[in-house]
Amino acid sequence: MEGPELDKQIAELRKEVFGLRFANATGELDDTAGLGRARRDLARALTVARERELTSAGHDQGGQG
Repeated sequence: MEGPELDKQIAELRKEVFGLRFANATGELDDTAGLGRARRDLARALTVARERELTSAGHDQGGQG
């Protein structure tokens, strides 16, 4: 998955988590486990983005640091 595609997925997952949290708070959410799954999916995507950021930063420094 490329950078822009990953950014798009992160934005969509953030919206999904927000919507699920809102539905849960208002009592409309029947599948509360879906909220946990959505949060984990978002965390996975954010982890991949951070790993790529650190990898590219390491290459930019030339291994010094």
